[in-house]
Amino acid sequence: MNYQAYWKEIDQTREQLHRLLQSYWSDYSGVGTWPFWLIFTFLIVPLVLLFFTVDRKRIFEIFFFGYTIHILWTYTYIALENAMYLSPRYFLTPFLPFALNITASVLPVGFLLLYQYCTNHNKNFYLYTILLSAIFAFGLASLEQWLGLLELHGGLRKFHLFLIDLIIVFITYGATRLLVRIQANHHAT
Repeated sequence: MNYQAYWKEIDQTREQLHRLLQSYWSDYSGVGTWPFWLIFTFLIVPLVLLFFTVDRKRIFEIFFFGYTIHILWTYTYIALENAMYLSPRYFLTPFLPFALNITASVLPVGFLLLYQYCTNHNKNFYLYTILLSAIFAFGLASLEQWLGLLELHGGLRKFHLFLIDLIIVFITYGATRLLVRIQANHHAT
């Protein structure tokens, strides 16, 4: 098969997949279904909580932390989904990443509020991160599986999600602390 034949087949397959996802969403995950409203709740409630609890004096630092978690988890989730290691069964819309409620709200807000708490109260961020990651990986993922919202495939286990959480959060923590030091050095000069 030549270059153009590949792309013709890829484009046709993507168009067919898109139509199939839209039809599935309309029948099983649309606005008139309970999964839609549960997923919508998972998206909105953490953001409302964040609005009332964020430390506005450190908002840039805290939001940088949460945004970095969001970006790293979104790309990781898309890669895991494309590699067929996990598949969300319900989603807000077929046009955006399927786990938007988790990667754009639940995880970033949870970890940024943890970061804010630990740095404001001089708590051990690493220990608290391990605990929250365990809650997300073994608790939330189990709940999602039990409700039929998520399926894991290809040997991916909740322990792997736990490790991915830790890696993403620790990378984000290092990047954020570096940013804070750079900012402090800039203001000192």
